[in-house]
Amino acid sequence: MSPPPQRVVILGPPGSGKSTLARDLGARHGLPVFHLDRAYWRPGWVETTPAAFCAEVERIAALPTWVIDGNYTDTIAPRFARADTAIYLDMPAWRCTARMLRRTLSSFGQVRPDGPEGCPEQLTFEFLRYTASWNRIRRARSLALVESFAGRRVVLRGPSAVHAFVQEMPGSGTA
Repeated sequence: MSPPPQRVVILGPPGSGKSTLARDLGARHGLPVFHLDRAYWRPGWVETTPAAFCAEVERIAALPTWVIDGNYTDTIAPRFARADTAIYLDMPAWRCTARMLRRTLSSFGQVRPDGPEGCPEQLTFEFLRYTASWNRIRRARSLALVESFAGRRVVLRGPSAVHAFVQEMPGSGTA
C-alpha cells in the first residue's frame, strides 16, 4: 500500500471541483491547502506580476507538506518537482459549466472562502466561454502534463470517482 500523500497537485477545468477536493484531502490528511487563485489575483481582480506569482508558487512548493489546487501551467515545474501526487479532475464541460454557474450565482458579489481576497464573484461571458471550451482546448495538454509526472498519477472522472478516491486514499482517516 502506498504511503499517504504529503504534496498533492490538483489540476482540472474551472468548476471541476479542484478547491473542494483540495479542502477534503487537506482536512483528511492534515495538510495545508493553497488555492493558486489566491496567490495570482489581487483585490479587484488585478493580476499579480508573473515574477511575484512564480516566487510565491516556488515558496509554497518548497514547504514540507501541501495540497495545491490550480492550473497555472507556467508554474507547474516547481510543484511537480516536489509533489508526490498529481490529480486531474477530468469532468465533462457541461458539468463544469453548470457547477461554475451555480457557484457564481450562489455567491455573486461576495468573496468565496477559497477565493482571492477582495475579488467578489462575478459572471463574465469570457469566463463562461473559457469554462465551456476548456476540454476542447486544454484537456489533452493537461492530461499529458499529468502523464509526464514521475510520481503517483490519478485521473478522476465524475463525482463518484472523486468521492471514492478520497475515501480509499492511503492513510485516510475519518473526515
